[in-house]
Amino acid sequence: MSWGGSYHNAVLKGLVEPFMAETGIHVTMVDTPDLAKVKAQILSGNVEWDLFDSPGPLAATGSREGYWEALDTSRLPLSELSVQPTHDLAPFFLTAGGIAYDPKEFPEGRHPRNFEEYFDVRRFPGLRTLRNRVSETLEVALLADGVAPDQLYPLDVARGFRMLDTIKPSIIKWVEATTQTITLLQAGEADFSYSYASRVQTARASGGVSIDFSFGQTLNFLEYLSILKGAPHREEAMQFIAFALRADRQAETMNLLVNRPVNEKAMGMLSQKVLPWMPDINPGKNALVNDAWWAENYAPLERRFKEWTLS
Repeated sequence: MSWGGSYHNAVLKGLVEPFMAETGIHVTMVDTPDLAKVKAQILSGNVEWDLFDSPGPLAATGSREGYWEALDTSRLPLSELSVQPTHDLAPFFLTAGGIAYDPKEFPEGRHPRNFEEYFDVRRFPGLRTLRNRVSETLEVALLADGVAPDQLYPLDVARGFRMLDTIKPSIIKWVEATTQTITLLQAGEADFSYSYASRVQTARASGGVSIDFSFGQTLNFLEYLSILKGAPHREEAMQFIAFALRADRQAETMNLLVNRPVNEKAMGMLSQKVLPWMPDINPGKNALVNDAWWAENYAPLERRFKEWTLS
């Protein structure tokens, strides 16, 4: 499972094609991971997917629900990893979510630089995007309301939803497919977009796109790889995870994805052009998503959030 657009292409070039060439194992990529579909496949006994690529809250929730196979961690380069795997989750990379904008339309001083300004529709009028999931969105709302990054958890859910009420009329799209965080901005349908540093850098590097990203404040989170319970190709999936965490594969893939590798040896192999786009992992103005908290709270809050977006 992958996430479409430039993300799909980067994983294809950095991991999938080299893996197929080295092992002879064929890999099929399908876009947009969905935890509800994972549950349906497992409950029906008709598991179609092998590898699931997801941000921490989804991955940790799946772990709590028993959706993933145990990993053979002895096959992973544990001494090189900045984040250790759990019994069923392999860390893949660290990414930064924040504010994307068109610098031609909104030069310095006319675009929001942090989440408080993103929610200030009087000072920065215009249409926005947010993700169509409660994780990330609730954190962004609380940071916008002045909660200190190191004081986010446990999340004040009621306060977060009150803050989301204030921006709801200015949300042009609750985004499902990550590619839309960029395409809605490019099409002029959104004035500002909650997107990711990696996506913005890739769009800029492609040429002819006026887009930038504010590092004034970011929400950082880990991405994980996991194997579905009852996966038809469990052994091959485990081989792929071990391959994905090798330093050389991490470096090549993150040079394309523009995310921070979890294999620390890969940091020294990164291109100079992508280093400035790496997430700032130092505490302060930026926050790190707490996967353990979401594992206990994701399912009921996701239902509440989806009902709220439709009300």
